[in-house]
Amino acid sequence: MLEINDYINNDFKAIDSSDSIESVVNFFQEARFSHFPVVEEGVYIGCISSEEVENLDFSKKISDYRYALKGFFARTTMFWIDVLEVFSRNNTTVIPVLNDENNYVGYYEISEVIGNFYETPFVKDFGGVIIVEKSILDFTMSQVVQIVESNEGKILGLYVSNTTPDKVQVTIKIVLGGMNEILQTFRRYEYDIVSEHKEDIFLDNLKDRSAYLDKYLSI
Repeated sequence: MLEINDYINNDFKAIDSSDSIESVVNFFQEARFSHFPVVEEGVYIGCISSEEVENLDFSKKISDYRYALKGFFARTTMFWIDVLEVFSRNNTTVIPVLNDENNYVGYYEISEVIGNFYETPFVKDFGGVIIVEKSILDFTMSQVVQIVESNEGKILGLYVSNTTPDKVQVTIKIVLGGMNEILQTFRRYEYDIVSEHKEDIFLDNLKDRSAYLDKYLSI
């Protein structure tokens, strides 16, 4: 898998603050980005939105609308998961990249960064996925790891996939180990199993008991 910095792009040069609104609208019609970085004398000053720019006076310049610029960016020192967070938080398809001296060095495109994620073992390697849920007060990541590894499982990756004020949900991808044994251990530690599994003997037993009860009641 490539390093995140290998995806820094310069196919399009940054918009200059002296560019006209009309030229920027034409740019977005060609490039189809949600945002794009703006520089002034080579210094990054923010991102302009493709939606907002269409409502501005075409005869004016970007510099006339500095208040409309959004100030999000990524650092060259960020990890790919941090970059994905910036994409998500700002609902954008492009993120400007600055170095430690705050110099603009290029931009990330969401499609390329997501492609990098697809190359991780978490996505591309064969394995089973378990989604578990527990009270947020009782949840610890170390316990999740212990449960999987105590049943001879190996974790390819895990992440918090949902939270509420009361509960936390975790998605885990594993290889090796007995899936049913892992599921039953999670239940013994009071985790709810959100995902469904054909190996889950507990659910099979519930279905058998339900079918027996239906048959009994119909007599």
